Amino acid sequence: MKDSKKERMGEKEALALAREVSEIVVAKGKKTVRVDMKKDAPSDADLLKLLLGPSGNLRAPTVRKGKTLLVGFDPDAYTKVLRP
Repeated sequence: MKDSKKERMGEKEALALAREVSEIVVAKGKKTVRVDMKKDAPSDADLLKLLLGPSGNLRAPTVRKGKTLLVGFDPDAYTKVLRP
């Protein structure tokens, strides 16, 4: 597990992380976006819009569980993905 305050992840690292997973769930405000990286992988530019915050670093919180990457916080998404 990495602490994003100590180890920042910029564009290159965020894209590499995104390319390792099958699904990305991004919470932005009240909207949740699901991206199927196997069937509908977006362009690097579109991925970066979802993954990076205003600082240019990977948005927090970001959690990877298996082949799923959760970006931002949505209680329902966390419950579905992290529930055993």
